[in-house]
Amino acid sequence: MGQFSWFTQDTNHRIVNGENYKVVMTDDKGHKYVEQCYEGYGEFGGKDYYELLAEMNGLGSDRAKGIELAFENSPNGRNPNIKHPSITENGEYFGGKAPESDPDQGFPDIDEDEEWEDEE
Repeated sequence: MGQFSWFTQDTNHRIVNGENYKVVMTDDKGHKYVEQCYEGYGEFGGKDYYELLAEMNGLGSDRAKGIELAFENSPNGRNPNIKHPSITENGEYFGGKAPESDPDQGFPDIDEDEEWEDEE
């Protein structure tokens, strides 16, 4: 499993790993998968994003094929030639458009002004 994260498509909220924040993944048939605290591995409400992407594009439930398809000709996983699940706060389906990926992969921001104590 790899770390994956995105921004919600309706509010542009950065989905941070371990944050108590409701996010809904929706497919092209209207099925909704609700996640209250995203853990960073692409799973929303018990359903894997890339597994669902593969299903939506006729490839069965093969997560590896979903990842391959999403990243085909697109280093950010936003292949425009396929259907993507939507990731929102309100459960709206965005017509197969890919959500924007988080370049920090959902890791919390580190306060650069925070002083670190030397460990001896």
